[in-house]
Formats: sequence, C-alpha cells, structure tokens
Amino acid sequence: MGRKVTVAACALNQWALDFEGNLQRILKSIEIAKRKGARYRLGPELEICGYGCWDHYYESDTLLHSLQVLAALLESPVTQDIICDVGLPVMHRNVRYNCRVIFLNRKILLIRPKMALANEGNYRELRWFTPWSRNRQTEEYFLPRMIQDVTKQETVPFGDAVLATWDTCIGSEICEELWTPHSPHVDMGLDGVEIFTNASGSHHVLRKAHARVDLVTMATTKNGGIYLLANQKGCDGDRLYYDGCALIAMNGRIFAQGAQFSLDDVEVLTATLDLEDVRSYRAEISSRNLAASKVSPYPRVKVDFALSCHEDLLEPPSEPVEWKYHSPAEEISLGPACWLWDFLRRSRQAGFFLPLSGGVDSAATACLVYSMCHQVCEAVKHGNQEVLADVRVIVDQLSYTPQDPRELCGRVLTTCYMASENSSQETCDRARELARQIGSHHIGLNIDPAVKAVMGIFSLVTGKRPLFAVHGGSSRENLALQNVQARLRMVVAYLFAQLSLWARGAHGGLLVLGSANVDESLLGYLTKYDCSSADINPIGGISKTDLKTFVQFCLERFQLPALQGILAAPATAELEPLTDGRVSQTDEGDMGMTYTELSVYGRLRKIAKAGPYSMFCKLVTMWRDVCSPRQVADGVRRFFSKYAANRHKMTTLTPAYHAESYSPDDNRFDLRPFLYRAGWPWQFRCIEDAVLQLESRGRQDLDGVD
Repeated sequence: MGRKVTVAACALNQWALDFEGNLQRILKSIEIAKRKGARYRLGPELEICGYGCWDHYYESDTLLHSLQVLAALLESPVTQDIICDVGLPVMHRNVRYNCRVIFLNRKILLIRPKMALANEGNYRELRWFTPWSRNRQTEEYFLPRMIQDVTKQETVPFGDAVLATWDTCIGSEICEELWTPHSPHVDMGLDGVEIFTNASGSHHVLRKAHARVDLVTMATTKNGGIYLLANQKGCDGDRLYYDGCALIAMNGRIFAQGAQFSLDDVEVLTATLDLEDVRSYRAEISSRNLAASKVSPYPRVKVDFALSCHEDLLEPPSEPVEWKYHSPAEEISLGPACWLWDFLRRSRQAGFFLPLSGGVDSAATACLVYSMCHQVCEAVKHGNQEVLADVRVIVDQLSYTPQDPRELCGRVLTTCYMASENSSQETCDRARELARQIGSHHIGLNIDPAVKAVMGIFSLVTGKRPLFAVHGGSSRENLALQNVQARLRMVVAYLFAQLSLWARGAHGGLLVLGSANVDESLLGYLTKYDCSSADINPIGGISKTDLKTFVQFCLERFQLPALQGILAAPATAELEPLTDGRVSQTDEGDMGMTYTELSVYGRLRKIAKAGPYSMFCKLVTMWRDVCSPRQVADGVRRFFSKYAANRHKMTTLTPAYHAESYSPDDNRFDLRPFLYRAGWPWQFRCIEDAVLQLESRGRQDLDGVD
C-alpha cells in the first residue's frame, strides 16, 4: 500500500497583468513538478494575474483575463494527472475574494477564499478583497460559462473546506493566515489534515527570512504534518522584491529550501515524504489528541486520486536539511541586484546611468549593479536561457554571451563624476578608480558653466549676487547656492541618460539610478529634485550603517580595493567651498546628528510608533550612560524639527527598493501628513516638563549625598 507522497512548492517571478508570461511560467512549473514525480503542485498567491496588481483588482478586465488563463490551464494536457493549486481573484455573489482554485483533470475540486487579509505595511488587501468569514462552511459557486465549457461542471464548492484523497487529507491556508494568532492549520491539523499548503505573496525585508521558517517549523512541531510554502519572487512592477524561500517541512524539520534571491523565473521544490511519519509523530502527543477529539469537523471534498503510488517501497524519502541564511550584507548584495535586473529587462532599457560622487552611497549603488552583472554571468554559465535572451536584447547584440562581469558592466552601466569648483580631487580620483575596477563606462565633467549661467540669470533679473556663508552670505544664500548645484546635476544626469548612448552610436536609453539612503530620506537631508531624483533607487530602503557593511563586503567579495578609500573618507555633499583645497563640509555636521543616532530615531518613529514625547521617554533610559536628559531632549527636538520641515520631500522620493521596516516611503508604506507645525509646541513642552522634573530630582539626589 502506498504511503509516500511527492509534493511540489513553486517560486515564480510573476509580473502584474502579464497574463501571457504568467501562464507560461505556471505551465513550466507544473511540467517540472510532474517530471520530478510530484502529484500535487502549489503556486504563489494570486499567481495568475501577479500579486501586485493593486487598484487593477477593481477592473473587471483583471477578473476576466484571470478566468481566461484558468480556462487555458484546465484545458492544457500539461495539467493532467496532478492536483494543481493556483491563485487568482474570484467574484462570488458580487464580492471579490483572493482565492485558491484547486483542480484535477479538467475538474475544479474547490475554490478556497482567503480568510485573513494582509493589511499593514505595504499590504492593502482589504482595499480590494473581502475575507471569507464563514469558518468550515462552503457555498455553491456557479462557474462562468467559459469555465463550464471546459469542466462540464455547473457549480463547485466555494469556501472553507479540505480535500480528502484516497490516501491523505489536504488543507489550504493563504499567506497572512499563517501569521494570525489562531491559524487555520491548527484546527485543520486537529481534524486530521496531514498536508498544509500556503501560497504566499511575501516580500523581502532585511533580517526577516527566519520569521517564515520559524512559523512553519513551529506549526508542524506542535501539530505534526507536512507543510508546503510557495512564494512569488522578483520585482513584479513596484518597490517590493518578493524573495522566494519556497519550502517543504514535516514535523518541525525542513526537507527542501528554495532560493531567497535568484534570476531563475521558475523554481520548483519537491520532496518525497512518508505519511506514516506524520501519523506516528502525532499519535504520541496526547495533548494534541485530546484537543483533536473535541474539534469541529471541516467539510471534506472527496477526490478520486492518490498522492502516493502502490509500489513505493523502494522510493527513497527526502532527508532533512539545515536552513541556510544569508548575512545582511549578502542580502543587500543579492536582493536589490535581482530587483535591478528585473527592472532593467522589463523596462526594455539599455542600461543604467549613475552619478558617482566618490562617496559610500553612490559607490554602494555601483556595487549593486556590479553584483547584478555577476549574477547574470553566473546564471548564463549555468544554462539559464531566459537570462541569456534578456541580456542580448538589453545590449542589442543577438550573438552576445556575457562571461566577465566587468565587461558586462561596461555595457550596461555608465557612471559620471560631475565636478564643481567645490569638489575635491580626492573624491574625483575615488570615483574614477572605482569605475575602472568595476568596468563601467565612466564620464568626468564639470557643471560650473551651467551653475554660472543659471546664477547669471538670477543676478541679471534681481541685480543681486548671493554668496556662500564663508564669503559673508546668509544661510538662505548658502543653501540656495548648494541647491542649484545639486539640481543641475539631476538635469545633466537625465540629459546624459537619454543621449549618451546615442552619442556613442548605440541604441536605447538609460535608467537613472538614485543613491539616497533611508536615513537621509527620513531626515530630508537631500535637495528636492537633485540627484536623489531618479528613475529608481536600489539603496533607498537601506541604512547608512548597513551600506557601509555592504561596501566592506564588496571590497572583499569582489576584490575592489578602491572601496577602502571610499569607506575611510568622511561623508560629504561637497556643495560648499573648499578650505585650502580640502573638504570642510560633512554630512553629519550638516545634519547635527550621527547616522547611528538617525537610525535609532527612525526605528523608534516607525517601528516603535513613537511620537516626540514617547521617543524622549525611551531614549532617556537607552542613552542614560552617554547623554543627560537635556541632551536627549535636544536631540529629539532637533530630529523632529528637521523631520517636520522636510517631510514634504518624501512626496517626491524616487521609487526605492523596500528593505527596511522604518522606511519613510510616502507612497504606500509610511502614510503621514507633509505639512506639520514644525515647532511641535505641545509635544516639546511635555518633553521640557519631563526634563525639568528629572533635573530637579537629580539635584535633590546630589543634595542628599554628604
């Protein structure tokens, strides 16, 4: 009698509204799953239309085309003799649900709607979908005619049910449901479900890979069972990078681990597992069995099919594996690089244009493009035909095969050092040397003629000539003179991005890359519409501290000694006049706080949900060994004053790779006003009262000491 089952979980690089491409990737994954002997195939959440359709879910076209793809899947010979579990939006009684459609041999077995919707951070599922709230209940769903024509079914079960095959019982939970306090797998497991499936649309955040793995291993440790998790991967059209990590687990142990970052559009994990291992594991947990005897039963959909084969005695079961995690520096080197690759190939541009200043931030962005080139060369070396086809389109050469990352970098990355009279020779040399080592096509130019021309117009009209502070000018003049340089660099960057390939006799245009880190964006330490304004920004969700660690990693991993000098140099905007040919302006001096302090403020503001007073209360104990309450209060007031004055800049922030939980991205993640009362009078008065109270108590303590 058969008892070993082979199951498949997929990670697919789907693209919002790319119904043609999404269909082909789904079919390919089913083909691979069958080739590997799987009898059940699980795909990512909403894989038919792509997870990130956002307000396109409101459109009837999205529902229509999703059903058309479902019909094509049902009709395809590829989907025969394997249970297929696919994701799409479904309208039932005029209500839109995020669903799994599970089918076998041209018959739909069950439509399972999502019961707990993700609605925090980057997720807005309640905007488009309604959760199914009828636990352990199903209704009849009347199939659209185009599906009836294929399945010859009029109605199918719709709701919270499980599948009973000849040899086991299978239950679904969808993404967010795994994260809820009482996940469906708990009661399903108590009711005899042996295989749990989870279709996810989960995006990358630094240092968070363990969370999914821990939840799955804990679920199957307490309750026993086999757990499959499928996830989307890649950039499907916006700021998020879905980071794969498909997995198969049993009884608290991992049996298959998928890649977190890769250029493979289709990845299929399979494992062969013994159902008797689940049964024997559960049998000895008496507390589980007592709970199981009281649980309410789930409706069961009977399926005339077995996941196991009769003759499986000699079939070797899969062995458990240790989950391998990337370090944060590795995550940065891989995630944003894969995101850049998806953006480049899907936008059909010919490469990137990067203003390279000789500082850590733009150097980190250059290193990400270089890391992307490494991954492309590796993928081609390992026979990835899709990557090879894409790179040939990008470089406009159908016989091209990339082998050397430096050579490929020279084709797809143009770097540019834009000097002014306030630039130092050191930053110029550092930028040029890094460009040489990574192989980028490097341009050096001087923006002084453009700055003089613009300032000339101003002087002609007003009869006034503004001066830098060091020459006797006011702070207003000083800032305006810095901003005009910064903004002209943006204008020059876009001009060269559009026409530099034309000037070299090559086809296409370039995507402009921005290099503002998450901390500078949070404080508004950037000029609106300067070089931070670009097409995309791969480091906009990464802290300065993590970027330095990443650059150090690149120095060693890619052997780029130019990064040594870049790391050692103080961060500077180089917008004010030099002193004896040397830089006198530093970022931390301008900001009035260190990058380390800024990261702490950022995490407290967003992750700890702290306003000015709560932040002061937390920091007065966190920093008690290094700061007095007065110094803490001054720091908090300085941060919130600058944050409030500059929040308007977040409305025009370049779309950035989302990597941090304290990102100030105004688009979807961090929804705040952008016109504040910058003095925060009530809040700051509460802080001042607390400081006076603490200082008074401190004086009394001193008076009591002999």
